[in-house]
Amino acid sequence: MAKQNKAYKFRLYPTDEQTFIIRKTFGCVRFVYNKMLAERKAMYELLKENKEALKKVKHPTPAKYKSEFEWLKEVDSLSLANAQLNLDKAYKAFFKGNAKFPKFKSKRHKQSYTTNVVNGNIQLLDGHIKLPKLKMVKINQHRAIPSEYTIKSCTLSMTASGKYYISILTEYEKEIESKKIENVVGLDFAMDGLFVDSEGKKANYPKFYRQMLSKLASEQRKLSRKKKGSSNWNKQRIRVAKVQEKVANQRKNFLHHKSKELVTTYDAIIIEDLDMKAMSQALNFGKSLSDNGWGMFTSFLKYKLHEQGKQLVKIDKWYPSSKTCSSCGQTQSMPMNIRVYACSCGLHLDRDVNAALTIKKEGIRLLANA
Repeated sequence: MAKQNKAYKFRLYPTDEQTFIIRKTFGCVRFVYNKMLAERKAMYELLKENKEALKKVKHPTPAKYKSEFEWLKEVDSLSLANAQLNLDKAYKAFFKGNAKFPKFKSKRHKQSYTTNVVNGNIQLLDGHIKLPKLKMVKINQHRAIPSEYTIKSCTLSMTASGKYYISILTEYEKEIESKKIENVVGLDFAMDGLFVDSEGKKANYPKFYRQMLSKLASEQRKLSRKKKGSSNWNKQRIRVAKVQEKVANQRKNFLHHKSKELVTTYDAIIIEDLDMKAMSQALNFGKSLSDNGWGMFTSFLKYKLHEQGKQLVKIDKWYPSSKTCSSCGQTQSMPMNIRVYACSCGLHLDRDVNAALTIKKEGIRLLANA
């Protein structure tokens, strides 16, 4: 039996006292992370020409600062230890060439901290969750976690509008058997509607961001007219944040349902391995990309397919799916303004459907050669 992980996210309703402790922990985690990063950065600048010496350097730990800053002892020590682990991970990624040098954390960015299960310090009870330093916190547990799942860690976070959430990471044992591939579908990315599949169906993605654009602009104008830092400014800031969160929640809900629908129907899903950031910069997608959750959608597909022993196959991003005939395999120039693929072999098809069929054929070829 192989060990698997799954996370569950729920809304928290802390009391005023618990809210104070949570926010204090956010601040302490950010403070310790930035302190450790500052020391590492200084050491890196000093020894960056001597990689061997740099490898031997002993990095600071949260314990180093507790004697100088007594208030650090008042929050969950595991949250500070996880701040160190997160920095270690970011630092190693930089040296492997997989990421840029770690950046300092700001109050304006996402506020969160992670704690781990040790000697029963975290427990789910009826309508509440027991957490280190917080004791019993009210939770809206809208779905059950199977009894055979073991809680490993919890991440508490706060949205820009002041809502609190907890992500519970669980571990369970399950032997995932690879499913025989019979039903396959190809998806061609569509900026206007998320995707078109190889059967000619469109995702019909509602443009949540554009639907709320006028309301968001109105609320942002009101915010710009208020004195920054004032009580009225803060109230308006929360109104703006609530509009943005509503859009994000609508998008996420739609993508969950659409990915579940596909995973239930097909044994393998074929997509192109797209670099959305590069595409956005090259093609100036702007707001259209803000209203399209392709990256989130593909991550949902990946883990949902994996849970069922099914496959997500990514074909090369340079594969000319739009230029290739899905019937005979010939290629031809296809400017974006031409919406119908007409081939000398007699094929006459919507260009997006043709691309999805071509993606499907290439994916089946890759599966056969795997």
